[in-house]
Amino acid sequence: MSVLDVAGIVEALREARVEWRDAQRRSREPGGREFPSREALAQVVEQLKGALFPMRLGPPELRHESEDFYVGHTLSAALQALLVQARLEFSYVARHVSGDDEGLDQRAATAVQAFAAALPAIRRLLDSDVLAAYQGDPAARSVDEVLLCYPGVLAMIHHRLAHQLYRLGLPLLARIAAELAHAQTGIDIHPGAQIGAGFFIDHGTGVVIGETAVIGERVRLYQAVTLGAKRFPTDAEGNLQKGLPRHPVVEDDVVIYAGATILGRVTLGRGATIGGNVWLTHDVPPGGHVTQADSRQDSLPGG
Repeated sequence: MSVLDVAGIVEALREARVEWRDAQRRSREPGGREFPSREALAQVVEQLKGALFPMRLGPPELRHESEDFYVGHTLSAALQALLVQARLEFSYVARHVSGDDEGLDQRAATAVQAFAAALPAIRRLLDSDVLAAYQGDPAARSVDEVLLCYPGVLAMIHHRLAHQLYRLGLPLLARIAAELAHAQTGIDIHPGAQIGAGFFIDHGTGVVIGETAVIGERVRLYQAVTLGAKRFPTDAEGNLQKGLPRHPVVEDDVVIYAGATILGRVTLGRGATIGGNVWLTHDVPPGGHVTQADSRQDSLPGG
């Protein structure tokens, strides 16, 4: 068996890295990591989950009498690590996008302080999601089972944290937190999506919710539902225009059954019901019901 030319492979990999970095206008100066770490953020999210739900998502040996001590210690460690990652993201943006590198440490500290202050409200929103799942699924035997077992609830824990990071100007950290849940659950929620209290994703696999989607309170989705974009506008040079409202608005108390695809900036009115496997690109009035038969009729000439 011949000896591998490891040194040659190392050199070739270095050349590939240099080509990429030059193409992306990255610095060749020696130094540390330039952008946030997926592994570091994964640990932060796990710590935050424990701090939010210590007796259920915290360590198995935790006792009630030491709950506050554990939360304080864990939260302190998580926020310190988050501060490092926030500083890396702000620094990365300053180097490659904005050019504004003034006060990066203070910007990172302000963002992390605001994130920490939002955690009690996030916990209450998550309580509403857990309760919605328990009340909406006859197979659920307890709220604890829902929190420990349901992929839709896990996805929402990540989303509630990620959305707050997104709002605070940390979209890369937010996207990493969201994609960690996506990888575990098959539920893809962009951190920019606005989702009201009492949100329940039943089963969940294959659900996609786009960046500019707006979802009201007490909304229920089933597996393989897509809240997506119908088209992607471009500028005069053919580049995609980012950030434009392009995903559905779902008002309070809407139910969307498995496999439905809703595309574009359409509005599903309060209390509407969207049947399974429907392809929908138009508004639905409050209390409206759309089924596959309705959808096919709308697509016929003159329909």
